[in-house]
Amino acid sequence: MIRTIGLGALLAGGLSLSAPAVTAAEFVNVLTGGTSGVYYPLGVALADIYGKNIPDARTQVQSTKASVENLNLLQQGRGEIGFALGDSVKDAYEGNADVGFDKPLDKLRAIAAIYPNYIQIAASAASGATTVTDLAGKSVSVGAAKSGTEVNARKILEALGMTYDDLGKVEYLPFAESVELMKNRQLDATLQSSGLGSAALKDLSSTQEVTYVSVPAEVADTLGAPYAAGAIPAGTYPGQDAEIPTLAITNILVTSADVSDELAYQMTKLLFDHLDQLKAAHAAAGAIDIEDAVKNSPIPLHPGAERFYKEQGLL
Repeated sequence: MIRTIGLGALLAGGLSLSAPAVTAAEFVNVLTGGTSGVYYPLGVALADIYGKNIPDARTQVQSTKASVENLNLLQQGRGEIGFALGDSVKDAYEGNADVGFDKPLDKLRAIAAIYPNYIQIAASAASGATTVTDLAGKSVSVGAAKSGTEVNARKILEALGMTYDDLGKVEYLPFAESVELMKNRQLDATLQSSGLGSAALKDLSSTQEVTYVSVPAEVADTLGAPYAAGAIPAGTYPGQDAEIPTLAITNILVTSADVSDELAYQMTKLLFDHLDQLKAAHAAAGAIDIEDAVKNSPIPLHPGAERFYKEQGLL
C-alpha cells in the first residue's frame, strides 16, 4: 500500500480547486529481521538505495521476527517490501495455520527471488553432535517462535522422524541471543537459517570450538521445493575446515498487491541497478542473480516487477 504524507488542505475561501497539489511522498517501509541476521543489513542498504533514487521517497527499516511476521505485515498494509524464506511465502499464500497463517495471504506479490538461505547448525564441540539426529537429547535454539528459521527447524526434524520432544530442551531465540547462551555453555546448539557468513556465527566460531552439524541430502528430497541440497563451503567460518552438507532455501523479496505498479517497478529496477551496494552490505548478496529472480516463485509477480523483467527480456 502506498501511504502519502503531505499537507494539501484548502484554506477556507482562499484557494481555488485548480491550485497545484502538494507533492506527495512515497513511504517505503522495509521489513527485515533481527539485527544480527542477514536481512537487516541488506534492508538498511535497500532503504538507502530507495531513499536516494525514488523521487520524494521516505524510507524506514523495521527489525522484525523475519519471514512470518513480515508476510503478515505486508498483508495488513504495514510494509511495502519485505524479506521472507520461500517455504514461508508458499505457506502464507496457501494459508497454513500451523506455521502462523490462519488464512491465505492473497495480497502477497513477488519482487524477486534473491539469495539462498542455508541451514547452519553450530553445536558445541563438547556435545559431540555431527549430524541432525545427534541433537536428540540436546538443548537447541531453533530461532524466534514462528520465524522462518523455526519453521525450517520443525520441517527438517519432521523429515527425519523427529519432533521437538526428542530434543532435551528447546529455546526460541534470535541468532545473537542463541550465540550468547552457547558462549555461556547454557546451550548445546543453535540452528540458524541465513545467508552464508552470518555475523552471529562468525562471532561464535571465533570465540570457542564448535562443530557445524550436517543435514542429509535426502531431507531435501523428502521436503521438496523450495528446499534443495546445499553445502556450507569450507572456510566460511573460523575453524570450519571441511565442507558441510546442508539444505538451501531461496529467499524472496515480497511486496503487496496494494503497492502501485510504479513503486514496485522502481523497487525492482533499483535492486538490480545497485547490486554492488547490497554486496558491500553483506556478502550473501553476491548470490543475487537477475537470471534467477523470476524462477520458481510460489506467488505471482507484482505487475510492476513483471514490467521490469519484460524490459530485460526475462519474461
